[in-house]
Amino acid sequence: MVRSNQTSMVTEFFFSGFPKFEDGNLLFFIPLLIIYIFIIMGNLIVCFAVRMDTHLHNPMYNFISIFSFLEIWYTTATIPEMLSNLVSKKKTISVTGCLLQMYFFHSLGNSEGILLTTMAIDRYVAICNPLHYPTIMTPRLCTQLSIGACIFGFLVLLPEIAWISTLPFCGPNQIHQIFCDFEPVLRLACTDTSMILIEDVIHAIAIIFSVLIIALSYIRIITVILRIPSAEGRQKAFSTCASHLGVFLMFYGSVSLMYLRFSATFPPILDKIIALMFAVLAPCFNPIIYSLRNKDMKIAIKKLLCLQKIFYASES
Repeated sequence: MVRSNQTSMVTEFFFSGFPKFEDGNLLFFIPLLIIYIFIIMGNLIVCFAVRMDTHLHNPMYNFISIFSFLEIWYTTATIPEMLSNLVSKKKTISVTGCLLQMYFFHSLGNSEGILLTTMAIDRYVAICNPLHYPTIMTPRLCTQLSIGACIFGFLVLLPEIAWISTLPFCGPNQIHQIFCDFEPVLRLACTDTSMILIEDVIHAIAIIFSVLIIALSYIRIITVILRIPSAEGRQKAFSTCASHLGVFLMFYGSVSLMYLRFSATFPPILDKIIALMFAVLAPCFNPIIYSLRNKDMKIAIKKLLCLQKIFYASES
């Protein structure tokens, strides 16, 4: 569909996905602020616990700490803007601000997806090839994989954002969502929107490819674990993978609902719920899963909290 009859260029977008009554804004603002603070604090605790406990200085926990660090910035790309819009009457964002939000949100999401795939391969090597694990997953390789995940996650999205920045926006400026995302923004472009389908296909291929790698890794891992003769050995092996598997299901489950729909349309309220689950709720559960489902992590967090108590006691 082409809207070439529009001449005035749009300089900002209006979010129409927020409540239209003032009391409703405050009703959503307070829980969202509490969740955001919890996400920041929870992931910071995980990061510091891993860095300060020498027992956790191994590939799996290093990947977890990097993932938690990325989660802080992943949520910061959208939630502060949501909070601002909830208390603002304008509920707008500049076109440049919208492009930057999309770029950082999806780049950080891409980096997290690549890191989850790396973590699945790490668990595969640890359980399926334990004798060679120390020589395969060396500290140098883990550093390279972590840096590579972040660099690739940011570079792969540059051409797409650069292309969107060249599109003319001269018609309607209402984004029917609570943050900037590809599909609702592309629909506002005054040009042929058939490119949306190509965007959907590219995103779908990337998601399905990552899910297949992780799923195949865990199918193989579970097969090997079930062959362990002792029940204690099986339980220990499962416990090392349970937290990562939980995060994988949360992350890719919400991503799939958001981006593996193609031409299917959902009611506006369901669209917003899926967006909240994808951008807010999944990151909220990640530090809980890593801290409560992992014995070593719980011990490290208790040590960290004890150190904080000792520090504050000495200061007073």
